[in-house]
Amino acid sequence: MNVGDLVWCDSFSCVDIDSDRYTVPPGPVNLDEVTIVMVAEAPPPDPADWFYAGDDALFARTTVQAFRDAGEDVGSIQDVLDLGVYLTTAVKCGKSGYAISTQTVKTCSVLLEAELGLFPLAEVLMLMGDTAIKAVNAIAQQNKEPRVVPAGATYTLHGGEYRFRGMKVFPSYVHAGPAFFIEKSKRRMVAEDIAAALEYVRRLPAA
Repeated sequence: MNVGDLVWCDSFSCVDIDSDRYTVPPGPVNLDEVTIVMVAEAPPPDPADWFYAGDDALFARTTVQAFRDAGEDVGSIQDVLDLGVYLTTAVKCGKSGYAISTQTVKTCSVLLEAELGLFPLAEVLMLMGDTAIKAVNAIAQQNKEPRVVPAGATYTLHGGEYRFRGMKVFPSYVHAGPAFFIEKSKRRMVAEDIAAALEYVRRLPAA
């Protein structure tokens, strides 16, 4: 399955994004092998830094390091994918400024909802940063479902019990890009969340 064949934007109406950097994960993706969906913020400024652009790409390198911090013996982005992880972003176009408006997150959440719907066997949803958390809360709100992650600082939500459409939800911090290296405490919590997510899916009974 190619995600780009099923998830696309036909308007590019948001005003604070760069639609030339519209990016969704490449295919093919084996739906039966994905147990963890990991949602970051937005594509990088340079397409060469995208998760799937090769092992030297910045998003790939920080993701691999995050999984190594969590105790996983991985050396490449393919090793991470082989753990049953699918990597994507809440907003599909690159940022034109420092922040992404709430309206843009809400608008693009329609695409994220369609994307999440492709993985009915996923058991874990990892929300890496405030934008990803806002996007999933927007999906719930637009469908008159309960709020997924309560308001509050991420460190106060760390380790809580949250669910979304059958998936266990881990609200965490940004793991993709240069921000990953800035605060050791956040990096440590990312590692803890990844380890907990993997432990959760590994303890589930085999289908």
